[in-house]
Amino acid sequence: MAIITISRGTFSGGQGLAECVAQKLGYRTVAREVLVEAARQYGVAEDKLYKSLIEKPGFWERRTLERAHYASYIRAALCKEVKDDRVVYHGHAGHLLLKGVPHVLRVRVIANMEQRIRAAMDRHHFGREESIEYIEKVDEGRAKWTKFLYDIDWRDPSMYDIVINLDHMSISSACEVVCNAAGQEEFTTTPESQKIMDDLVLSTDVRAGIAADGSIGDAEVEVEANGGVVILGGTVGSLEEADKIKKIAVDTPGAKEVDSRMLVRTHW
Repeated sequence: MAIITISRGTFSGGQGLAECVAQKLGYRTVAREVLVEAARQYGVAEDKLYKSLIEKPGFWERRTLERAHYASYIRAALCKEVKDDRVVYHGHAGHLLLKGVPHVLRVRVIANMEQRIRAAMDRHHFGREESIEYIEKVDEGRAKWTKFLYDIDWRDPSMYDIVINLDHMSISSACEVVCNAAGQEEFTTTPESQKIMDDLVLSTDVRAGIAADGSIGDAEVEVEANGGVVILGGTVGSLEEADKIKKIAVDTPGAKEVDSRMLVRTHW
């Protein structure tokens, strides 16, 4: 089975496609639930997490680490939510947050502006100009967010396995295309790809735990996992911080062993 991520501009039809695919394949759909779980687990207001995803840098450029922490909470929550596959995720940046997992089918949905304007007017009862302003604001925020954190353009088609233009294809036809692709060998979960997913769950859980501690200067800390072994790298400010990080890793569910390769920054 597969994990399917659907990326789209606001009001581009991605939610409708996700629901159709999930119903046809017997999968679950996941979107806002990830934010709710991340907020609950890490004690951050849900609206702050949401704004950190959709708002352009501006204020956040002065608080880069805090925004990176929020992204780590969301990534850890998403990985736990989808680890057993058979799920369609249509929230923000799924193709980035699950990067490296072979059985993820990455779908991009596009639609013309007129179609999106009508959807915004129907959903929120906006006027035409208000709808245009809202769509452009959200799209610009998403583009700058991914550029800011990942140095990529989320609209780049090379980042996706399938790009669907709903100007020329109905939701029903698009659903058939995605369902057919999800059944192909390339996107079928194997023991090897499941190990990659499990390692990602562990490494993101540890990374989020380090971020949530609040007393560690973790901007240069790196976390990987391999078969239950947590590998800690990068640089920390003191031995005390290194010990805190190692304890967080040891106490994380699923961690069998911790391999610390962290360096302590020299203070002149």
